[in-house]
Amino acid sequence: MPEAVLETSLPGLPTPRRGKVRDVYELGNRVLLVATDRISAFDVVLSPGIPDKGRILTGLSNFWFRKFAGAVPNHLLETDAARFPEALAPHRALLSGRAVLARRCRVVPFECVARGYLAGSGWKDYRATGAVCGHRLPAGLREADRLPEPIFTPATKAESGHDENVSFEAMALTAGTALASRLRDLTLTIYREAAAYAEERGILLADTKFEFGLDETGEIVWIDEALTPDSSRFWPKDTWKPGGSPPSYDKQFVRDFLEGTGWNKTPPAPVLPPDVVAGTRARYVEAFEKLTGTPFGT
Repeated sequence: MPEAVLETSLPGLPTPRRGKVRDVYELGNRVLLVATDRISAFDVVLSPGIPDKGRILTGLSNFWFRKFAGAVPNHLLETDAARFPEALAPHRALLSGRAVLARRCRVVPFECVARGYLAGSGWKDYRATGAVCGHRLPAGLREADRLPEPIFTPATKAESGHDENVSFEAMALTAGTALASRLRDLTLTIYREAAAYAEERGILLADTKFEFGLDETGEIVWIDEALTPDSSRFWPKDTWKPGGSPPSYDKQFVRDFLEGTGWNKTPPAPVLPPDVVAGTRARYVEAFEKLTGTPFGT
């Protein structure tokens, strides 16, 4: 197994902004997005990383951005490191497969979340109130039940700590009703089409979150990442069964390990054992291969 890339530092480039996973280098009106192998859970970056995770996220995002290019513009300018600007040539080996050159956009400060199944924070809200982000749902639903229709449940984007689920009305007050409505409709359209595609390949797309920005003309641009195991809840179709948390191809495997340790979810987090690291990588690779139809690493 290759060594995990936990951090990048590219001589000759500005110091990057470091998110939970990505190192972001500002290059004028463009940005270089480098997906590291860091993994986080409960808003804490964990140790060690998951080898190849950044390449998997980048390859899968690029796949989905291309697939939906006719539905919504995306931020990609270049995905092949061999065609990056000459100043990045010394770093080509590191950047290949895990970095993209993207256009700078004004970020809409909301996560656009689509849910087709009852899971995660949606399940917790439903148990407490019978609703999820203002959507009143039928009584008697179980964890992991398929919802009657997919729902849009936006969340505020937090610089640190937890994102907070909000109603569509709350989003509209900040972003404006017209923009919020367009993002809701776009989110649900992409979700429905992606969920149908994934289900044909044996994967249930339980929920996912998108980020959007606006370009200089005010046009909506899909940014960040697209339908990855980090931003989505993927379940194997053949083992899905309502009434509990199904096996998954996403970070739930890591969350389940952490929950079992009794950790209080404040740093420092328990170190991930080798079997959890290997198991997480295997799940990400399997999701990539099932969805793209391409062996990972080719």
